[in-house]
Amino acid sequence: MLEVHALAKSYGDVPVFQQVSLRIEPGEFVVLIGESGVGKSTLLNCIAGLEEVNAGSVAFRGRSISALDADARARWRREYLGFVFQAFHVLPHLNVADNVALPLLLLQRPDAARVALMLERVGLPTLAERWPAQLSGGQLQRVALARALVHRPALVLADEPTGNLDPLQATRTLELLAATVREEGSACLLVTHAPAAARLADRVLRLQSDGVVDTGG
Repeated sequence: MLEVHALAKSYGDVPVFQQVSLRIEPGEFVVLIGESGVGKSTLLNCIAGLEEVNAGSVAFRGRSISALDADARARWRREYLGFVFQAFHVLPHLNVADNVALPLLLLQRPDAARVALMLERVGLPTLAERWPAQLSGGQLQRVALARALVHRPALVLADEPTGNLDPLQATRTLELLAATVREEGSACLLVTHAPAAARLADRVLRLQSDGVVDTGG
């Protein structure tokens, strides 16, 4: 599903990481850990084509994402990618239901039943008409998760999706993410410090400045 080969990223003369290679299969739930500042969020952005890389390649189903132009990458993300951002990126001028529905609308596949199901799964069925300004940080994070999964993406990238949740809700959210990935045959790469994520993972990878180490399942 996803293959990253010898990826390197730097900002000017300051290297972030190099020689990062990994492979994720359909239905696989993979957790990425690493010290603060090692570039975990940057790696997700590079895989998603949101940031340019200095060397290496990213391929999805055998197709090079690195070789696509900006418009083609945007179309690929819209169709195949679900991204849970650490900063939510929930749109303030849309209510909860419309935020979750946005990926389906962009694909011209509106599905109110699917939106309602995802809100039910993340524990927000009664907040569909609320505005983002009326929600807590934890609720916004769950809206972002529902939005990332609503269009059944083939690849899910999640950047600390439980950082604003209490321990119980964090565990439930991780269980939901893992179950959804496995049920729908998606591939998921999750950046987190949550111990519960490692227990649910098929594999745990550690990002270092000189590559990725597979620590097992």
